[in-house]
Amino acid sequence: MVRWMVAVLALAALPGPASAQRGITLLWTPARPIQGSLVRLVAVADSGATDSILAIRGDLAGEPLHFERAGTRRLVAYGGVPADWQANLKFPLVVQYATHVDTIRFEMPVYRAVFGSERLSVAPEFTEKPDSALQARIDHESRQIAVAWSRAHQTPRLWQGRFARPRTGRITSPFGTGREFNGIVQNRHLGLDFDGSVGDSITASSDGIVVLVGDFYYSGRCVFVDHGAGFSTAYLHMSEVLVAAGDTVKQGQLIGRVGATGRVTGPHLHWIAKYGRISVNPMSLLRLEIK
Repeated sequence: MVRWMVAVLALAALPGPASAQRGITLLWTPARPIQGSLVRLVAVADSGATDSILAIRGDLAGEPLHFERAGTRRLVAYGGVPADWQANLKFPLVVQYATHVDTIRFEMPVYRAVFGSERLSVAPEFTEKPDSALQARIDHESRQIAVAWSRAHQTPRLWQGRFARPRTGRITSPFGTGREFNGIVQNRHLGLDFDGSVGDSITASSDGIVVLVGDFYYSGRCVFVDHGAGFSTAYLHMSEVLVAAGDTVKQGQLIGRVGATGRVTGPHLHWIAKYGRISVNPMSLLRLEIK
């Protein structure tokens, strides 16, 4: 049985989706950023400014921002709001001008997403405490995955335009649901599940480089793609993988097929989206204005 809903509650109020500080106005999309969402930041220099902005650097929720120029007075970056974030996001931006450097502090409101819950039944071995050998395997696989996620900040931007769904199938489990396996509450679902039959197609959601292919205890056969400028996606529980680590993939390219490998209740695709180490709702990749 699956129960889920998403509601938006203000954690704190700020006047409008913009903050103006010392010659810079910072706008964000969506206007009401919620937990687990991707955000687009636009820094706009005042029209009367006499000193041009050369570059902006800073972090959001501990992850670097990659500002790119989008006009004579505008720079754009993307960031992620952690699903468990409980306050406004306060962050400094270091603005480099032609004649000086200024550090400006901004604050962006975060709105609470009220996630649902679901009860799942899996093979008993997936809920029992692993023995030392199995735990060593799980730890090794976790380290490999962490390294794969870390790559995206070092890779130049490879994606262009909006990301695309990796499958056309029905969404069976949304982002953020609390998961109870065999009566034991274990974690929050930080991905998106698509229905499918074994052998159905899975395609790359955007251009990128395959940084990891594995056959893991929990994730089953899986593919991790680095899209650059902080963005990564992963595709789990495949029956067949059709790419190899180091391959360059294009949006819409066939990279694997739906399966039921790893910890699953049946055939499906588990799709993960990350900004750096932050899991974001993959649907925000599809909804957000990305240029």
